[in-house]
Amino acid sequence: MTTSQSFKIKDFPKLLVTSFKSWFNGQPFERSAIVAYYAVLSLPALVIIILKVVGNFLGEDIVQGELLDEITKAIGADAADAIRTIIKNKSAEKTSVFATIMGIATLLYGSTGVFFQIQSALDDIWEQVPAYKNNIISTVMSRLKSFGFILILGFLLLTSFVLTSLLSAFSKQLNRFLPENWFDFLYVIDFLVSLSFIYVLFAAMFKYLPSAKIKWASVRVGAALTTIMFLIGKYLLALYFNTMEPGSTYGAAGSIILIMLWVSYSSLILLYGAHFTKEYANHYIEDDYIS
Repeated sequence: MTTSQSFKIKDFPKLLVTSFKSWFNGQPFERSAIVAYYAVLSLPALVIIILKVVGNFLGEDIVQGELLDEITKAIGADAADAIRTIIKNKSAEKTSVFATIMGIATLLYGSTGVFFQIQSALDDIWEQVPAYKNNIISTVMSRLKSFGFILILGFLLLTSFVLTSLLSAFSKQLNRFLPENWFDFLYVIDFLVSLSFIYVLFAAMFKYLPSAKIKWASVRVGAALTTIMFLIGKYLLALYFNTMEPGSTYGAAGSIILIMLWVSYSSLILLYGAHFTKEYANHYIEDDYIS
C-alpha cells in the first residue's frame, strides 16, 4: 500500500541538489538546443495560429501589438521586428485553395514542433514510452496533443490580454477618485494574474504532455518552482540581452540567434522543473505519483 508524506521545508535543499544531478545527467543542453531549433522552425506557424485564434476575439492588430510588446521586453526590439516581418510576409501571401489547404496543414504540423519535442523530453524524464506502438499513430496523437497545448496557450493569452485591458481601463476610471499609490496595487494584481497563467501552463505541461498519467499532487510544487525560476530567468535574460546585445555579433542572423538563446535558456529551466517534479513525486508521493 502506497504512503504519502507532507512537504517539509528542511528537505527542499536536498531536493534541489538531487534534481540538479538528475537534470545534469539528462543532457539538458542538448535537449534545450533541440527545442530551440524546433522553436525557430515552428515560430512562423505558431505566431500565425495564435494571432488567428486569439485575434478572432480581440482583433489581430491588438493581439499582434501585445505579442510584439512582450517579445520586445523579453528579447529586444530587433527580434520583435523580425517576427513582425514574418507576420507581414505571411499575411501578404495570396494562394489558391489547394495551396491554402496545404498551408494550413503545414502550419498545424510546424506549430506543434516545440511541444512535440518537449513531450519527448518529458517522456524520457519520466521513463515512459509512447502509448501507441505504431510510430505513425503515435506521432499523429502526439502532434494533436501538442496542438491542444497551442490552444491552451492561446486561451491563456486571450484571458491575460482581456484582464490586463480591464485593469488598465479600471485604473483610468479610478484615476479621478483615488490617490496614486493605489495604482501600485493594481500593478501587483496584474503581475499576480500573469503569474497564475504561467503556473497553469507549466502545471498542464507537466501533467498532460508526458505519456504517463501523472497526478496533480505530483506536479503542483514543481510547477510553482518552475514558474518562479522562469520569471527570475525572464528578467535576467531581458537584462542580459538589452545590456550585452549578444545578437549583434551575428549580424543579420542576430534576431534568430536571440530567439534560439531565449528558448534554449527557458528550456533549461523547464527541464530542471520537470526533474524536480519527478524527484518531489518520488520523495513524497512515492510509487503512487502516476495514476
